[in-house]
Amino acid sequence: MESLTETLWDVTISGTGLAQSLLALALSRSGKKVLHVDKNKYYGGSEAAFSLQEAQEWVDLVNAESSQMPFEDAQVYIPSDSTETGVGSLSPSRAYTLALSPQLIYSRSQLLPTLVSSKVYRQLEFQAVGSWWVHAHAGGSRDTDADALRGLYRVPSSREDVFADEMITTKSKRTLMRFLRHIGKAQQEDQGPSDAEEEDLSMSFPEYLTSRFQVPEELHEPLLSLSLSQDAPQQTPASFAIPRVKRHLASIGVFGAGFGSLLAKWGGGSEISQVGCRALAVGGGVYVLNTGVQAISKVADLAHLAVELSNGETVTSRHVVGSHWDLPSPSTPDCQKVARSITIVASPLDHLFPVTAEGSPIPSGAVVVFPGSALGQEGDPPVYLLAHSSETGECPLGQSVIYGSVAIPGPRGHTLLESAVEKLVHPARILWSLRYTQLGRASAVDDAAQAVQSSGFAENVFCFPPPSLDLAFDDGLIDLVRAVWRGVMGDEARDEEFLNFDDREEQLVDA
Repeated sequence: MESLTETLWDVTISGTGLAQSLLALALSRSGKKVLHVDKNKYYGGSEAAFSLQEAQEWVDLVNAESSQMPFEDAQVYIPSDSTETGVGSLSPSRAYTLALSPQLIYSRSQLLPTLVSSKVYRQLEFQAVGSWWVHAHAGGSRDTDADALRGLYRVPSSREDVFADEMITTKSKRTLMRFLRHIGKAQQEDQGPSDAEEEDLSMSFPEYLTSRFQVPEELHEPLLSLSLSQDAPQQTPASFAIPRVKRHLASIGVFGAGFGSLLAKWGGGSEISQVGCRALAVGGGVYVLNTGVQAISKVADLAHLAVELSNGETVTSRHVVGSHWDLPSPSTPDCQKVARSITIVASPLDHLFPVTAEGSPIPSGAVVVFPGSALGQEGDPPVYLLAHSSETGECPLGQSVIYGSVAIPGPRGHTLLESAVEKLVHPARILWSLRYTQLGRASAVDDAAQAVQSSGFAENVFCFPPPSLDLAFDDGLIDLVRAVWRGVMGDEARDEEFLNFDDREEQLVDA
């Protein structure tokens, strides 16, 4: 077999994050010579998933090399009583698989069809995300409800939910149904321009709900939660929220009654990344972990690139692909920051995972939203908590994992996350917690081709933009991967072949 330096590689991919791994999957049947390296000793990049010991090692790495990673200010907190043995105590390190960037995958997401058409869906297991909850002050008739005593209100996300909800007045139900019918009409296809496309969506979402449908104020936060907006209500434009509420409602029932979003078992995006990398390895790609790209330069004939690796070798490649943190970037990307946390709780938190419709599965995930006014001051952004049960494979039976996110980086954001988690899980014990700041982009990429080629690198070097900070999978990532795939494939690119493969023929080998 030729050594790395003796091979002319068609493409060298640096980093095993979700974008690079989906590209690896797209190239797995191309016949191209692909070298895939990662400066880290683990797969997944910013979507990696860790055991407890690996998480501590990652914290040390972040704090030592924060300028080289899309993370900073990471710390692990272990309460003194969590090291006790017995029921409700912290289990051994390998009993946990904790995701750095957990994301919901809507049933209508572009990701799912690509996983099916590329035939890798058989290697993945998806689970239902059930209820959306909003933390609100208990009062009035709600004081007799168990969830109200916890300060939780389950968000109605279908007509059936609205009619069954005993907390919404008849008048409010009528206005809410008007809004839902409007959304439903806009979802229908082949009807030409909808009212939603012609109306003014430049105002804030609360203003839109009030002026257009007279939706009462107490329903603004529940409806906003369906959009997964990480901005304060008055800073969330209707143009942002309306399409996302449509996505939420249109996804319900696609794969089963009572839910519209999914999560990937065993670590979310990390599992998808590893599936993509395995597909390329089967297709002949070469993997080298703990080895990054240190320098890129043109060789004398200008047709190829000389790629200097951190292990001292220099390889020749027609194309190089990575992110700003996986390549010797000529510039610092413009990023936003969010505070995030991962918390292991000594309780299954069963009340967060009710069956939401007859015949629906028991959910493994739930979304809990704490409006900014419930924790800090009016005008603060909301805190989102994604609760995962032990059925996700991320923690032992009888425990659960809470992933937190708020668009306020630094100590204040972490204080809000800590307060929200404590309110949610009390009186259950917190066994372990990781807090960190993540860098990325909050907005979608308008032009995928320009985004991967306008970063200041040399020709034939493609750079993915910073990862999305969205709490749901960013469908724009598929467009970014397609743009790079086209660049690598050149004249051989056929859009109908992008992530669209036949089943591999089974080969029987005599033992």
